[in-house]
Amino acid sequence: MYICTMNFSSRLLENAVNEFSKLPGVGQKTALRLVLHLLNQSAQEVEHFSNALTRLKEEIRFCNVCGNISDAEVCEICSAHKRDKTMVCIVEDTRDVMAIENTNQYNGIYHVLGGLISPMDGVGPSDLNIERLVERVKTGQIDEVILALSATMEGDTTIFYIYKKLKDLPVKITTIARGIAFGGEIEYADEITLARSIATRIPYAG
Repeated sequence: MYICTMNFSSRLLENAVNEFSKLPGVGQKTALRLVLHLLNQSAQEVEHFSNALTRLKEEIRFCNVCGNISDAEVCEICSAHKRDKTMVCIVEDTRDVMAIENTNQYNGIYHVLGGLISPMDGVGPSDLNIERLVERVKTGQIDEVILALSATMEGDTTIFYIYKKLKDLPVKITTIARGIAFGGEIEYADEITLARSIATRIPYAG
């Protein structure tokens, strides 16, 4: 198989391109374009860019309540007084929180699993934020758990596992309507479809 390689006039340029190309969905040509763009920026702008990434890595936290990415120990959603704290939406990661928030149709709080059960990838229930969810439900302060996971084999496996963990607890378990096609990812669903799926959620029966 023929593999296209670039000839760089600078080892520093090559190293920078190689680092950028490690990002998801970024090939060498896109990485080169990004690096050349940064070279055309002022030193101050590049420093701001670098500082933003450094602070992101060093200072970012995960909410002690839901596991969402946060600037504080408790995220803005969990600490908001106007949110319905009796309704918890279970999602795979922060991207799904953002996707659902963009619909403006959900006023409850979240629980971020940090992934999906996937034996093929070596990800089991103990690798996810599931036990913390069970603890939250056991407090008796949650009336409904909404399973808003992607319609994939991994998503359905995770939903079934969570259902088995919660089915004997006094909580209503629902899942978003299948307006999202099987194999579809939550983060890529359009806002109208996702909003309708949340609004027309149905009881989950394992």
